[in-house]
Amino acid sequence: MSAWELSDNQLKKTFEFKSFEAAMDFMQRASRVIGELDHHPEWTNVYNRVHVSLCTHDAGHVVTPKDYALAEALDNVFLDG
Repeated sequence: MSAWELSDNQLKKTFEFKSFEAAMDFMQRASRVIGELDHHPEWTNVYNRVHVSLCTHDAGHVVTPKDYALAEALDNVFLDG
């Protein structure tokens, strides 16, 4: 699994899956954790990849502990998949 990259005041990562359906399943499962943390990513899906960018908008679009917590949670959802 690749590491998160800190770039342009955002944590960024691309998750890759075996299929489009597996990528959609990840996004659905991740949505529960995202709701619990009440911290929402910018993410897009292109076929079997989910591109994620994290920053805290209400803190001035910078990376905060909220972003690191969500990054860890998304990694855990990926690993549990």
